[in-house]
Amino acid sequence: MIFSKFLPADFNKDKAITILAGRGIYPVILHEKIKSLGLKVKLIAFEDETNPALYESFDAKDRTILNIGQLGALLKTLKNNDSQYAIMAGQIKPKKLFSGLKPDLKAFAILMTLKEKNAESIFGAIAHEMSKINVNLLDARTFLDDELSTAGFMTGKHWEIKNETLEHGLKIARECARLDIGQSCVISNGTVLSVEAFDGTDKMLERCSYFEARDMLFVKTVKPNQDYRFDVPVIGLHTLDKLYLSKIFNVAVESGNVIMLEKAKLIEKANSLKIKIFGI
Repeated sequence: MIFSKFLPADFNKDKAITILAGRGIYPVILHEKIKSLGLKVKLIAFEDETNPALYESFDAKDRTILNIGQLGALLKTLKNNDSQYAIMAGQIKPKKLFSGLKPDLKAFAILMTLKEKNAESIFGAIAHEMSKINVNLLDARTFLDDELSTAGFMTGKHWEIKNETLEHGLKIARECARLDIGQSCVISNGTVLSVEAFDGTDKMLERCSYFEARDMLFVKTVKPNQDYRFDVPVIGLHTLDKLYLSKIFNVAVESGNVIMLEKAKLIEKANSLKIKIFGI
């Protein structure tokens, strides 16, 4: 049985998978997918981040809650879980990197070695520490094959966006991603209205509500040489609400690389809001 095309070739279905759960519905959906496949799943939750209902849905022996920064405790928990695999799902509040972060000695030692402190460098270092205890940090798209964006119109049948506008939006989004600024932008007829930064997609979309521009296009892409174990772009029902409030009705995403949480519901809602979603 093929559980997901993103699993390593030597995947051992008898070993536990530990979800490292951040905010939102993403880790909840992932948990449901893994359970439906009959695989062993455990949870590491984070204080003030993970959905309490998700935490309560696990047996006491299969769940642990930690503070952000307790890397030593996280590694110890993975070993105690007999987990050969871990998967990151859901975001952590960006401000936690500046306030509320309580790094233990293990985390502090790693942070001191990093010249750049971004998602790729921090989580890459954590993944390296996991590998030392034989834990494989999986591609964050794993088990969510059916939730991924696809090529062409996923909602709507055509739009008024010109090819040169789409190409311009892709160029800006990809360059921002390359520079590690963010993975999204909003443009209108050759003008860059807003780009995603450290404060995230929601704040970017909120900024656009003030411009009252016509034919705005929201573009979401991935980094060159994206490490899909973390920081994979996601669109959910909440994103649609933000788009609608900002009067952005055109969306372009990288096909196969953007997770569309609760995809069936998302497509139904986008159609009802007349938001056109196109996979590039």
